[in-house]
Amino acid sequence: MFTPKQYRAKAIEYGESLKTSSDPNQSRELRARQRRFTELADNEQWLLDNHQRTLSASAKNRSDDLAIAEEEEHMLRCLGAALIMQWNTLPAKLRRELFDNAGAMGELSDIAALRGQIARFLHRITTGPKTRAAD
Repeated sequence: MFTPKQYRAKAIEYGESLKTSSDPNQSRELRARQRRFTELADNEQWLLDNHQRTLSASAKNRSDDLAIAEEEEHMLRCLGAALIMQWNTLPAKLRRELFDNAGAMGELSDIAALRGQIARFLHRITTGPKTRAAD
């Protein structure tokens, strides 16, 4: 998980790149990423500041929370599978935004590796199995 400081550093990095960008499309994308990482930093800071108020549940509530988390994970897996099954029918702009958002979910130091894994996965599932020609 990222810390607010790491999110803010990434936002600053995009802000610095924005200063040198002359392409309007690239500037728009950099601004959006800067805003996204700033929002993530704010959200993470709120979670840190309010940790005690949000995690004072009893043991029963924790077991209920675990059951809910497992149910939500199952729902996310189902939604993800449904999304992947329709991937090639989605507009390219939406596919790119989904890819960028998914790639930003990992640890800051592992973003490049995660994006590569996602790209390979999407390529593999959208192009179908490779078949070898008969000899």
